[in-house]
Formats: sequence, C-alpha cells, structure tokens
Amino acid sequence: MGWRFRRPRAAQLFGRSRAANSGTPTKLDREATAEDLAGLEAFIASRRGVELYLEPETTATDTTVVAIAHDGEWIRRRTGSPQVAYRIATRRAVPLYEAARVGYPERMRVWNRAHPERRAR
Repeated sequence: MGWRFRRPRAAQLFGRSRAANSGTPTKLDREATAEDLAGLEAFIASRRGVELYLEPETTATDTTVVAIAHDGEWIRRRTGSPQVAYRIATRRAVPLYEAARVGYPERMRVWNRAHPERRAR
C-alpha cells in the first residue's frame, strides 16, 4: 500500500472554516467622528487652494478625504460617506476629486519629500 496525499479544501488551508468566512466583513477601523469633520473644516478654512480627494471605504477603513493645500501640505480625515465629503466641498466651495480616478497631485509628493517627519507617524 502506498501513501496517499489528501489535499485540504481551499477554505481549510489557512485554518478558517467556511462558517467563519460568511457574513459581514470585519471593520478594523473606527467610524468618522465630529472631531474628524471639524479637523477637515479647520484645515480648509486655514489654508488656501485646498482640493479634496475622496478615498473609498475599504474593509479596513471608513470613507476618507485627503485635503491638499496649494503648497502640498495635506491631511487625511474620515468622513463616513461620499455624501458628507460632497456637502463639505460644496459648503466650502472647494473641488472634490475621486483619488482612485485622478490620483494625487505632484505637489503632495514634493511636500512629503520635504517633510519626512510626517511619514514617521
């Protein structure tokens, strides 16, 4: 008699059963708060030439917006939904772009290179 190798099913390869894979995906991050929105509004009010770049919700993070000023300085804050980001952009009269479609402006990368301490966080 020869030895017979039995291949495990795909769902068992990494120690997870099918029951564990069903249902709602786990959210690893928190929801947007009033402080997130206030921080975004404060950044827009205190800088000139701000543009907003919408980042879609993922399984790890809520919907976020990257606000980029004229000099490339930027912040990322949760908004909770694209509709909230749209309302902020409309109220503050700043452009709102989909980051996945248009990418981020070069001035943001230039600012990141000039301020490496910001990446350490």
